[in-house]
Amino acid sequence: MISVAEALARITRELKPVEPEQVGLTDALGRVLAEDVVARVTQPPAAVSAMDGYAVRAADVAKVPSQLTLIGHVPAGASFAGTVGPGQAVRIFTGAPVPAGADAIVIQEDVDAHAGGKTIGVREGAPVGRYIRPAGLDFKAGEVGLKAGRVLSVRDIGLAAAMNRPWLKVRRRPRVAILATGDEIVRPGDPIGPSQIVSSNGFALGAFVAACGGTPIDLGIAGDTLEALKSAAAGARGADFLVTTGGASVGEHDLVQQALGEEGLTLDFWRIAMRPGKPLMFGRIAGTPMLGLPGNPVSTIVCALLFLKPALERLLGVVRAPSPATTAVLMRDLPANDRRQDYLRARLSHTGDGQLGATPFDRQDSSMLSFLAQADCLIVRAPEAPPARAGERVEIVSFGSGLIGL
Repeated sequence: MISVAEALARITRELKPVEPEQVGLTDALGRVLAEDVVARVTQPPAAVSAMDGYAVRAADVAKVPSQLTLIGHVPAGASFAGTVGPGQAVRIFTGAPVPAGADAIVIQEDVDAHAGGKTIGVREGAPVGRYIRPAGLDFKAGEVGLKAGRVLSVRDIGLAAAMNRPWLKVRRRPRVAILATGDEIVRPGDPIGPSQIVSSNGFALGAFVAACGGTPIDLGIAGDTLEALKSAAAGARGADFLVTTGGASVGEHDLVQQALGEEGLTLDFWRIAMRPGKPLMFGRIAGTPMLGLPGNPVSTIVCALLFLKPALERLLGVVRAPSPATTAVLMRDLPANDRRQDYLRARLSHTGDGQLGATPFDRQDSSMLSFLAQADCLIVRAPEAPPARAGERVEIVSFGSGLIGL
């Protein structure tokens, strides 16, 4: 058995980003940039007022109260043709260009407008630059606003729009073929035989792939025969990645490796020193990367988190800054671990002193989706880890609140 770290390195080492495509801003949320986004405009294009008030010369309001002559007004979207001279002011509104000659804004709350609208009385002065946004305060034309490899957020869409970029070049969504296997499983809603169960893995993996930015291709369920597996796997032609679930172990009916081997599968590795998820395989079939996940539903989802998500990020060209390991306070004792890296489903809470605490479930059976759905994180236990006591800090993988539960 190989380690989790080695398995991940071998899965991702030869994956290259898929080709780019162009999308409109309305379709760009969650997509991955394939090139830097450069501003086409300067924002703001000129010095503008940050408040409703009066454009003045700071020297004229250095001593207050002062009286100024009102020579015009300028709303947002317009401009003032003249120049503000000594003792003069221009009524101005937020976002309007600052008139020539003015170097400060006095807010309207600090001004008394006199009858007739010809003069104003300033009660509170303003130094040079007060409430003026200089040209290019946000960004200048030609500046890079968003880097390639970024997963576009709501804030990013707003910035791209402000930079006058209605179209963006992003990585196309990787096509991921998903094949569930086993005579014992049926699709939700189908008749269930006396020795069958409802299949969840294909649906969970399809949702997982979509949430990670890919396009799932459902190949259905293949029975436990070489012919059925070969026929179903043929649907993966043209996909960027093939994921199977079930049939990866050593039983007489675990035929995925044999069936795909007869179709040209080149196996890279099989079996990982981890729990859940030991019987995991990886290889290539006709040039397409293939990840064979275990059939137990918790094993499937945990392995998807640890291996499929990084693989999809590599295909999408996602660039993430390295992040330190997340830890929490262990809330109950754990026994020594064996030679497999363990991923324990756990709930998060806060300790009396406000620290993050993790309580592993008493039962860790890899068939129990109900506990996985209730879990907030995975507690990571290294191979041969000694007993851990309540109060010690342990590494966790937090699910968070995203679509994929991460």
